[in-house]
Amino acid sequence: TEADPATHVRFEQEARATSALDHPNILAIFDVGLHDQALYLVEELVDGATLREVLSHGPLPARKAVEYARAVAQGLAAAHARGIIHRDLKPENVMITRDDRVKILDFGLAKLLHGSPASDTSTQTQQTGPGTVLGTVAYMSPEQAKGKSVDKRADIWAFGVVLWELLAGERLFKGEDVADTLAQVLTKEVDLARVPAQGRKLIGECLQRDAKARLRDIGDARR
Repeated sequence: TEADPATHVRFEQEARATSALDHPNILAIFDVGLHDQALYLVEELVDGATLREVLSHGPLPARKAVEYARAVAQGLAAAHARGIIHRDLKPENVMITRDDRVKILDFGLAKLLHGSPASDTSTQTQQTGPGTVLGTVAYMSPEQAKGKSVDKRADIWAFGVVLWELLAGERLFKGEDVADTLAQVLTKEVDLARVPAQGRKLIGECLQRDAKARLRDIGDARR
């Protein structure tokens, strides 16, 4: 697509930061640039189905759900260690390969955290500021839904929503429209009885609406 200079700068800085994430659970980016005023991205070819497509066939066995969730947590942990947050984690952005490996896709909404190992002066500009709501509503953290600045705890919230869905077999927040879904994200009581007892504590810690009370590190979820 045609790109204005500001869009090009942001696209390239975030793609190059993500390309530094050499991790088996994150889609590899090989090249990024501009050709004839069009942005391009060269990514790893993944043969498989999205987690959304996998879930369309019915609930997953608890052991398989936990296996997939652990792989997602490992990928997020690698990104967070480099100072990168995804901000749009959802089943559509997770691929399950034909040999049953997990790949996190689309860091297109990723944000470099200031002072992170992956950032420098060129990667600290053109960031999305407060008041801009990005991502998919049903997986947004409450602070993200309100248009506030977010950090890695937004990914931890989304991880909790995805894990609940993996174990319960249906979406957690599913309003009739965007406004209704947003209201559910902000107020709906999470029914932990719908998931196996072993997962309730972790999901409850991930889905604290107060980010300060939420699980602090996705590495804790892995353990």
